[in-house]
Amino acid sequence: MRTCTAFVTALLTAIVSGQTQDASVKAPPAQFTDSQRRAKLEAAFPEIDRIFQQFTEQADVPGASLGIVVDGEVAHAGVAGLRDVAAKAPVERDTVFRIASMTKSFTAVAILKLRDEGKLSLDDPAERYVPELAHLAYPTSDSPRVTIRHLLSHAEGFPEDNPWGDRQLADTDAQLTEMLRRGIPFSNPPGVAYEYSNYGFAILGRIVSRVSGRSYADYITSEILRPLGMTSTTLEPGDVPRAKLALGYRWEDERWKEEPILAHGSFGSMGGMLTTVPDLAKHVAAFLSAWPPRDGAETPPIRRASLREMQQVWRPAPGVVTREASGHLQMNIGGYAFGLRVSQTCTFRQVVAHSGGLPGYGSQMRWLPEYGVGIIAFGNLRYTGWGKPVDDALDALARTGALQPRVAQPSPALVTARDAVSRLVAHWDDALATSIAADNLFLDDSAERRRAELDRLHAKVGACTAPSSFDHVENALRGDWTMMCDRGRLQVAVTLAPTMPPRVQSVSVSESSSDGRVVQQASSCPAQ
Repeated sequence: MRTCTAFVTALLTAIVSGQTQDASVKAPPAQFTDSQRRAKLEAAFPEIDRIFQQFTEQADVPGASLGIVVDGEVAHAGVAGLRDVAAKAPVERDTVFRIASMTKSFTAVAILKLRDEGKLSLDDPAERYVPELAHLAYPTSDSPRVTIRHLLSHAEGFPEDNPWGDRQLADTDAQLTEMLRRGIPFSNPPGVAYEYSNYGFAILGRIVSRVSGRSYADYITSEILRPLGMTSTTLEPGDVPRAKLALGYRWEDERWKEEPILAHGSFGSMGGMLTTVPDLAKHVAAFLSAWPPRDGAETPPIRRASLREMQQVWRPAPGVVTREASGHLQMNIGGYAFGLRVSQTCTFRQVVAHSGGLPGYGSQMRWLPEYGVGIIAFGNLRYTGWGKPVDDALDALARTGALQPRVAQPSPALVTARDAVSRLVAHWDDALATSIAADNLFLDDSAERRRAELDRLHAKVGACTAPSSFDHVENALRGDWTMMCDRGRLQVAVTLAPTMPPRVQSVSVSESSSDGRVVQQASSCPAQ
């Protein structure tokens, strides 16, 4: 009896932990395949320095700092100009800049950390933690209550407030409370549209404080900054030594005028953070390290799955199509994630970014999760616009040929399917066909018709040889390959079914072009 009980307990434990899952469907993590990738990327750094220097001069930026993150570390850093114009003090690698709205990503990390700990739900009404919101006058009788998820993704329906929000940074907690009690006007009902709201992230900062029982600054410092090793980052301007601080400026009347440094207050969770390029690189590296999904130990501050969740579009924004100087059209579609923007361009399938602008400062962080590369740029000019130089820097990296995404790896089941399907293509066998087919395969197109089509192809290309590799693996259960034949090539593609074991639900076999090229799906971006 004891042995039976032990067996049942072990079996239940295995089921819960997933150990009974067929290992054949588990693929290795996606990986970079160019052994010279790092060296090739480094070849672009001098050009990026030139782009960076030229921009600061043309835009009259007093001082700036740049960092290129590759595989979790600062692979290159650059500085330009002055952190203090009057003292003629230069920007250095560890100069501290205010990063404004890039703070929002830290606030979102804090919310997801509390969610992961079971202390809140993203779909909780915000008024549960900020009771002053319970008395909001909603725009329609069928409006849903504002949730934490709405606030994280700028879908709460509050009006866009960039000019106004910047000036609330130093407001006290009492001022925020009084403002909330007076109510908030809605530009849209919650949950139907994207509209950027600094006010919403100020409310998230209060939720962090209420749920954790600590001030927002204390929680962020101890639970996020310190675990990441961000020792030069703070929300308190007074904590930064004068010799390390980049003063903020505006260009006015043909000269730089110093901007007052706003204190950290109740709106600090939307834009109050100060940091250095090496420190912020650790934050960017944490997001990059969440890719690819894989086994292995987790590292603070939050789980890799939560970091990936933060990098998915949760509220779409209108797409934009522009025409470049070359005449080519460029597409940018995407939306807001959690404290981050996510977009897709003609060049990159997933771009994660956020900019920051306050009186005296402008910054941007941007990274490519599938490529393991990110760029950070700070300037101490009011609303320094880094979009174009960062675009140009990524173009410079792309021209090296080494800015390539990780390559998906096949599962053992997909490798087995490739080998079996290749044998079937080379020499049809009814028993083999039956053994590998999902129940739909020969209902969709009969075995007789498939065999006849293979006979027709063989009459043109002759006998074919099974390959030992894939041309392209889209994911663990889908891929394609080329079979070399006496008088040509065949292109074969399969998709496995959601069954255990996974059998072939879709297979296509076609003659390849004379030079062996695979015709790829057309780009969604026209060339002109």
